[in-house]
Amino acid sequence: MTPLHELAADRVIAVVRAPAIPDAAALCAALAEGGIRWVEFTFTTPDVTAHVRRAVAADTGCRIGVGTVLTAGQAEQAVEAGARYLVTPGLRPAVAAAPVPVVLGALTPSEVADALDLGAAAVKVFPARAFGPSYLRDLRGPFPDAPLVASGGVSAANAAAFLAAGALAVCAGGEVVSPALVAAADWPELTRRARAFVRSLEG
Repeated sequence: MTPLHELAADRVIAVVRAPAIPDAAALCAALAEGGIRWVEFTFTTPDVTAHVRRAVAADTGCRIGVGTVLTAGQAEQAVEAGARYLVTPGLRPAVAAAPVPVVLGALTPSEVADALDLGAAAVKVFPARAFGPSYLRDLRGPFPDAPLVASGGVSAANAAAFLAAGALAVCAGGEVVSPALVAAADWPELTRRARAFVRSLEG
């Protein structure tokens, strides 16, 4: 299957935004056990490429990506570390040229159109919480076939609504992968939260 087919089937990307990660491989294994197989590490985490390498080498069954990619140099570093996809917070033409699928961030209809013109594998609608599922549904009007991913403030309480509004997938952030939980290496709790989030997608 293509990456987008796999993302449409799994429906959720766990975004890891933490100041420190004691064991990236164990983190991914815990998420996978809870049913989340797409993991996005971010450039806001120190030494993110080292964490990506460890996670990729562990072969946990997760699809490892890197987010908050702002420059072509960061994109190159992420791909060299083994990232299978990249995510940006906004339109980044230099990142769009990377040799792996890129999820470009956008908010307005013009930005969504630009992201699609740049060849985005999917478009991250960010910040989703600020506008809600109804805004994403409105975007589906002019862009009925655009693969939209809701990100920013998505929770177990609203994730199913974003999917029902037409999102290809949603991003699970701090509610699942809280920085404190990661720092404590509480992998059983991470698995529990991942499982609860996946269950919430059924509505």
